[in-house]
Order: sequence, then structure tokens, then C-alpha cells
Amino acid sequence: MTNAPATDRSLRRAVDWLLREQSTEGWWSGELETNVTMTAEHVLLFRFLGLPHDEFAAGAIGHMLRHQRSDGSWTLYYDGPADLSTTIEAYVALKVLGVDPARDEMRKALHVILQQGGVAKARVFTKIWLALFGVYPWSGVPSLPPELVYFPLWMPFNLYDFACWARGTVAPLTIVVSKRPVRELGVDVSEIIAPGTEKDMHRVTGSRHWLMYVERLQKLYERLPVQPSRDDARRRVAQWIVERQEADGSWGGIQPPWVYSLIALNLMGYGVDHPVMRKGIEGMRRFIIDERGDWRFQACMSPVWDTAWAVRALAIAGFDESHPAMQRAVAWILREQIPDDAPGDWRMKCKETRGNGWAFEFDNDAYPDIDDTTIVVLALLEGGERKAIADSVDRARRWTLAMDSRNGAWAAFDRDNTRELLYRMPFSDFGAMIDPPTEDVTAHVLEMLAALGEGASNPAVARGLEYLRGTQKPWGSWYGRWGVNHVYGTWCVISALTALHTGDEMIERAVAWLLQVQNSDGGWGESCHSYADESFAGIGSSTPSQTAWGVLALQLAGRPQHPAVGRGLAYLCERQRSDGTWDEPECTGTGFPRDFYINYHLYRHLFPTMALAMNGRMKGDQATDPEGG
Repeated sequence: MTNAPATDRSLRRAVDWLLREQSTEGWWSGELETNVTMTAEHVLLFRFLGLPHDEFAAGAIGHMLRHQRSDGSWTLYYDGPADLSTTIEAYVALKVLGVDPARDEMRKALHVILQQGGVAKARVFTKIWLALFGVYPWSGVPSLPPELVYFPLWMPFNLYDFACWARGTVAPLTIVVSKRPVRELGVDVSEIIAPGTEKDMHRVTGSRHWLMYVERLQKLYERLPVQPSRDDARRRVAQWIVERQEADGSWGGIQPPWVYSLIALNLMGYGVDHPVMRKGIEGMRRFIIDERGDWRFQACMSPVWDTAWAVRALAIAGFDESHPAMQRAVAWILREQIPDDAPGDWRMKCKETRGNGWAFEFDNDAYPDIDDTTIVVLALLEGGERKAIADSVDRARRWTLAMDSRNGAWAAFDRDNTRELLYRMPFSDFGAMIDPPTEDVTAHVLEMLAALGEGASNPAVARGLEYLRGTQKPWGSWYGRWGVNHVYGTWCVISALTALHTGDEMIERAVAWLLQVQNSDGGWGESCHSYADESFAGIGSSTPSQTAWGVLALQLAGRPQHPAVGRGLAYLCERQRSDGTWDEPECTGTGFPRDFYINYHLYRHLFPTMALAMNGRMKGDQATDPEGG
């Protein structure tokens, strides 16, 4: 074991920091950092809508240039390879904001762009942004017919075949792509076209598949002078969009559906002063971070997720429902549960009417998710007063059980959202198009059910366990869909199996793998590259959050005295900052595997705090209330 006084001091400092960070309303919410495309696309959105950049131009320039690498590129994640599309979008946005193209940073960026093939090699979303301003031809952008809005649930490519985040993006894009608008960018960026690729820009590329023939037919249809039912389809899509605007003005609480919905509605005649548009534009202010000349737009926010984990961390540290911080947090969480009669796309495939869950953010009530709901329930059980939470927990349990998929596992937002044919669309070259069941979400459900007194004899639990048994990798780990990656997934599953007191043989294999991949400095780490190449599972520079997941997994698996745990705790103690928290520039959260990653700024704190607190709990220490509780 690591030195006991050292871990005690580290835990106390960590708890002090966490209590200081709680809002007066009871929630926690750390920055959700992604890559510079969020800020670049905000610049392009305002240019398309004719809105001024004056308020944020200097800060946005500072943010993008601060994250540019020495070779001139921008990346999808910390220390990742140069990403062409991210670099193109940043370069164009900087030029729109008036940055001199002769500057060294711009010349280097352009060199990277041309070296990688120019805009013709960019992803579809980047091509769409440039087509909006006439930089890229619409003929080279894959078609997305608005008539998809007519498709029934049983028919492939209906809107509900797409994951909720993709659905909210694809719907407005059917209007955008079918209208093919061109507005003034204000600057010439034709230099991003690599010489010799001009003809390629007019062709839609994709794998050899019958959907390419459908794409060609759609392009022919779009050339017809009359397109029956298209106008009506667009109106229906616009209504679909308006009906899904959240209370804070967003769509789904995430950037892609938000920006494309504003563009689509604007194309349908909604001016920027229309109430729906005005609400959407004003709502973006909440997602902005502006500090020390660094202006950036967050892809989304994570208060429910962050608060639930904070409650769990404090509970492990010995805080109970009598502590004011826990009382404030639990009261806020209970208020955030979505009403049973609230509308939501999940109802298309689930008829449960007597329950609902929690969403990720402050206001995205149309999209409760199973992952948040399960962690919230665990937080309530660990930090709330039983009578006060009973009804909320029961409603959440009922809803979660009703959201299982046919294979006995759980996805994040939908049931049986598994139509892989979507990935053969020429449009589908970026991001996750579907929301299939995953190991980490299923594990969280099983951990919740165990906390509610269910065991392996429960049919839902038994089916979930069978799914996890079938998805364990030959070397012993589990894939992590929503956290990077196998270290995260393995910790999630071990948490579930130990809570259910079952799966010893699976746990043994997982423990052996964790011990094998521990770094020489005592920590654990895994790069986002493991999504592209599975042989990199568990390989990467040590990080505080991933080290905590490794330590927690071994602690829960009955190895609290193992030397590997001691080395992991020592790593956390040695790297803790004087203010009680940790530094972590790496992305250890996942948006879309291989395409979009997240640095949750509270991950670096919450999970190390949990690991240190678990160490104290297993030694029998008392609570670490800084006030002496």
C-alpha cells in the first residue's frame, strides 16, 4: 500500500476542492472540452446568418491559434495525428475573422491542408459547411432527401433508424442539402483546393454498394424542374425541428443538431428575429466559455452526469444525506428528473408511460439517457434519504428496464437502434450513426439493479450478464463506448459484476489484463488511438482519470492490498496539484469513437477522489468532511 498519511492528505484536499466547486443550487458542471471545430463552426454559423463576430472574434482567434500544433495542424484529441477537416475548418474560420493568411500559423496550416489532399479529401460535414458559401460544389455533397420524414418505422432510413444525435442532425440537413444555398463568405479561400482535385469535388464518393446507385438517382431527381412533395416534406421536417427545441433554445443540448437546425429554419424563412431562432441563438451563450482571451464554444454540458458522480465520490468518502452539500445535490437531482408525460423520441419504440429518467444536461428533456439515469439512481441510493428518493428511483427503474434491447443489453438513448445499413450511405463518413447496446451502459444498468436488490436470478440481469460474457475480449478487457476505452469499459463491468457477486472467472481475466497494462510510473493510460487499432487497448500515457479507473477496478475486485493498487494511488498522490485537483490534457471521454473525443474537466478530479476514498473506506477510515464531520 502507498503511504497512508499521503493518501489521507490527498483525499482531504480533493474533497475540499470538490466542495468548493459546487454551485449554490447543488450541481457540479465542469468544462466539456473538445476540439476547435466547435468554435470554428460557430464563426461560420454567424457568417451564414449574417450575425456579427465582434463580440468574440479576438477570443476565438486566440483559442484556435492556442490549440494549433507546431506543424500547423489541428487534431481531434490531445497528441493525436493531424486531422484534415479540423484543420480546414479552423483555417477558414480564422480567415473569416480577419487573420492574415501570410502569418506563419496560416501558411503552415495551408501546407498541411494541401499535403493531405485539400478539401476534396475532407469529411462530408466540412464539405457541407464550405458548400454553404460556394467554396465546395453541392454536386459533390451526398444527397439527403427530406422525404425521409415520411418513412414509417419499419422502413430503412426512417429518421428513427438514426441515433438521437444523428437524427437531430440529419433532419435539418435534409432541408439544407436539398435547398443547396450559397451565401457570401466574405473572403476567398480557394487556396484550400489542392491542384488537380477540382473534378473530384463534383463527385460523391463511397464504397461499392447499391446505395451509390440510389445516390445517383437522387442527384437526377434533384435536377428535375418539378419535385413532387418536396416542399411539403421540407415543411414537415421544419415542424419536426421546431417541436424538438429544448427549453434552453438548443436541440438535444448538443452543437451539431443546434447549428444545422438554425440554418435549416433560416432557409425555411425563419428570420434571426423569429422567436424560435432568437431563442436558439441566445441559448448558445450558456455554452460559451470566455476567459483570458480564450473564447470557445462547448459541444454540450454535463451537469447531471457530473453531479451524480460527485455525489458518489462524496458518499464513498463518508458523506451521508445529513451533509448540506449532499442535501443540495440530491434535491437538485430530484428536480431534474424528467416528468413521465414529457415527449421524447424514445417513445417511438418504447411504450412505457409510468416512468422516465434523467438527461445529460440542464434542459435536454427530450432525450433522457440510460447511462445518466443509472448513475443518478446509484448516487441517490448512496447519498439520499430513502423516503425522499423512493418514488424517483422506482420511476427510473421502471423506465430503464423498459428500454432494454432485444439482445438483453442497453444502449444510451434508444432501444434496438442497430440498423448498420446506415453506415453504407455516402453521407456516413463521420461519427456514430446508430446507438447500439454497449458494454459500459449495460454494466451501469446491472450495477444499478444490484443496488436495488436484484441478483443474477432476475431475468433482465441474467440476460445482461450473458451479453457481457459474450463481449469480453480474449485478453480480458471490455470495450468502452463512452469512455476511453478498454480501461473504462473494464472498470464499468467489474463494478457491475462485483456488485452482483458473480462472474468470478470474468473478473479474474479482467484483473490479469489490468495488471499487465499498468504503466511503469504506477498509472494507467489509453490513447484514443485504441478505437482505430484495438491492439492499443490499455496503451497510453498515464492519466489521473484512467489511473483511478484501474485502481477502482482492482479495489472492487478484492485486491485493495495489491502492490499495483499502491503504485496507482502513489501516482495520484504524487501528481495532485497544491489546490487539490489534477491536470489532465488528454481526452478520456468519448463522443463518437474514431471521430470525436471529450476532455471532461471533472473526470481528472472525480475519479481520483473516488479511488482515494475507496482506499480509505477499505481501511475503515471515517468521513473526510473538512468541517470535521
